[in-house]
Amino acid sequence: MDALEAIRTRRSIRKFTGEPVPREDLETIVDAGRLAATGSNRQPWDFIVVQEKTTIEQFLAAGPWMKTAAAVIAVVLDPASRWWVEDGSAAIENMLIACNALGYGATWVEGDALPREEAFKQLLGVPGEKRLLALVPVGVPDEHPAREKRPLEQVIHWERY
Repeated sequence: MDALEAIRTRRSIRKFTGEPVPREDLETIVDAGRLAATGSNRQPWDFIVVQEKTTIEQFLAAGPWMKTAAAVIAVVLDPASRWWVEDGSAAIENMLIACNALGYGATWVEGDALPREEAFKQLLGVPGEKRLLALVPVGVPDEHPAREKRPLEQVIHWERY
């Protein structure tokens, strides 16, 4: 699948078959995150790939549907970088697109994870000065949502709003 097709067809997936995802594919997905744009090339990220089911079960408070994910990628950032949120967001989007290109489903879990950030950091051994920006559950999709996006004509403006 080419990059534009992966972008066009990417959807947030919250239902997985429970089948495993090979380590090589998980490495490819994380590598896509590592290659994201980053302010001043600071690369303030680390990625924790969790496949252990007992650990994944600890994330269910942020989304019970994660139970059938093959893996959850925790995206850890150094807030000493001025653009840590933007850099982490770019890395997550790259990983979501890579998942789709490889035939996997994924979604970005931030809002329900942030209130539990300290507990999740402790679970994963994340140093206190780092931030856990989001969790990215990954797996073989068991759904194919078809939500429509607003047409280009409704969102594009030339020269001025």
